[in-house]
Amino acid sequence: MAIDSKPMTLTQKILAHHARNLSRPWVEAGDILQIAVDWTIASELAWNGMERTYQALGRPPLHDKDRFLLAVDHTVDPVTLASDPRAQRLAQLSRDFARESGIRHFYDANVTILHTKFYRELLQPGQVVLGADSHTSSHGGLGAFAIGLGGADITAAMVLGQSWLEVPQAISIEYEGVLPFGFGGKDVILRTLGELRRNTVAMERTVEYRGSAVRHFSTDVRFTICNMTAELGGLNGIFEPDEVIASWLGRRGSENDQALYFRADPQAPYLETRRVELGSLSPLLAKPFSPDNVVEVEKVAGMGIDGCFIGACTTTEEELVLAALILEEAFREKPARAPSTKQLVVPGDLSIQARMREAGLWRHYEKAGFRVGPPGCSMCLGIASEKAGPGEVWLTSQNRNYENRMGPNSLAWLASAATVAASAPEMRVTDPRKYLARVNRDRFERILGREPTHPSPEVRAAEPSVSLEQRRARRAGGKEATGTTLRGRVQRFGDHVDTDAIIPGQFCHLTTTEELGEKCFHFVRPELPARAKEGRCIVVAGEGWGSGSSREQAVWALQGAGVKAVIAKSYAFIHKRNLVNEALSYLVVREPAFYELAKEDAELSIDLGSGVVTHLPSMRSFRAEQQSPIVQALQREGGLVAAIRRHGKAVFEALSG
Repeated sequence: MAIDSKPMTLTQKILAHHARNLSRPWVEAGDILQIAVDWTIASELAWNGMERTYQALGRPPLHDKDRFLLAVDHTVDPVTLASDPRAQRLAQLSRDFARESGIRHFYDANVTILHTKFYRELLQPGQVVLGADSHTSSHGGLGAFAIGLGGADITAAMVLGQSWLEVPQAISIEYEGVLPFGFGGKDVILRTLGELRRNTVAMERTVEYRGSAVRHFSTDVRFTICNMTAELGGLNGIFEPDEVIASWLGRRGSENDQALYFRADPQAPYLETRRVELGSLSPLLAKPFSPDNVVEVEKVAGMGIDGCFIGACTTTEEELVLAALILEEAFREKPARAPSTKQLVVPGDLSIQARMREAGLWRHYEKAGFRVGPPGCSMCLGIASEKAGPGEVWLTSQNRNYENRMGPNSLAWLASAATVAASAPEMRVTDPRKYLARVNRDRFERILGREPTHPSPEVRAAEPSVSLEQRRARRAGGKEATGTTLRGRVQRFGDHVDTDAIIPGQFCHLTTTEELGEKCFHFVRPELPARAKEGRCIVVAGEGWGSGSSREQAVWALQGAGVKAVIAKSYAFIHKRNLVNEALSYLVVREPAFYELAKEDAELSIDLGSGVVTHLPSMRSFRAEQQSPIVQALQREGGLVAAIRRHGKAVFEALSG
């Protein structure tokens, strides 16, 4: 820490290093920063919405065509590419843009999963990464500040090379104990979710993973934990880069020379510190329909399952190898099975697929009846050809188990790939430890290329290089915005309504606001669009509104359905940014008395200038929390696209001026 600075967290140091026009050599929670962005990344499903924003901006040149990654991974497999016009259109839209823009990092269908490729081959510690996918949080595993945002934010950063951010509060999760062999990132993050619960202490905060146990975590373990920080509700998850990461980078042939090894200061201002003990860890599962609905494997052992899926971005090479070795042990004395439509394994990248083949590991999956699919998101999203049937119970190593996630009316139980593999022989939930005890650990490490051949590289801690100017840092809060008054009737929702519920993934290929509006809450509240058309609609919800995916289509669907404003106790960070960018009014009201009055169909009045909400039958008024100056400015501008059109490359200076 510099003498003339204040203690900072790891996240704060990265943001200070990337901030422009600071008035002091440190940042703290609540500062509103204009930040330089190293990378933007997106999938073809996200590009469908980004194309709309890019067209509205006039299709300008990219800030750096070598620092935008686009992968066709969410909606495609060989069957959909051959037969589904929707998937064909999304893939072609991305191909056309890649050719038009000349981007260096474009990956066509069934080559990779977005996060797998980026993490393994391109990312470096200390960078700022913005992605049009909520699981962009994965990349904190290598010590980068990486967050998911909506497509409009990513398009703007892709074009401008910069964005804005309010510095988040930080919590520290300290892992203690020794992680037993065969336990990976999935069991660790499920333990964390079970103890802390989703959308609570981590909500909209940076989550810094620390403690004595982390120095033994592989880069794959760190990836999975940071990946599912999105399920925890955190803005981002991050590990301090260390010798483990330096060794990983040293094995790369390129993209290994710009790492910045920032460290949190000893007195870093963490809002809370939570300790999680790993020494007594059991294999864990998350029951439908929430990733924090966690149970130990012993309590559900023997439960019958209809399907097994091993794959999606959260399932790393390490997990795929371990699951193969478990299947080898489980089927050592068993005959081979015919390929099953109910068992599927999908690697994250063609390079992993090749390494697995070279090591002879695919034959163990195939003997167990697993079909080996090409790289892609596959069943995790349930919108390509591979999906679970209605009422089917699937054990899956993916990261989300929301309603309808793997297919309409499906039931997803989350687990590690090791637990899924151990459960495949009898198609019943099975504790993997009886097989793990027979797996040769040295062989496991050799397959992954982790044999120690030379000492770990020395890592030198870095400090931020801060660019100063003589003006005060912006803080959240400011003058009240002027605005209009809305009146409408309440459509009432509960806690943790996710974007999969607002607009299911199979409809995210739609492009017009009207089309999306017709599918708003298609599975859970299909009557809402018709109800909204009867009168001006105001959504009133509880905690964590808009959690889950980064899809900005959720906001367009609300607008298309006739929703004029959303009032909730708290919001998922990405969805809240999307509401701002698309100029759909949102308010945070915390008073319990308001929610006691705001029943279904009650009439409300909202003064958008003052943030006062009035329950008209009783004439009781409640004041919403004040929004930050830049949010107010964006609302006055009519959203992000309108602001960029007006101010051009100086947009963030103008909004924060």
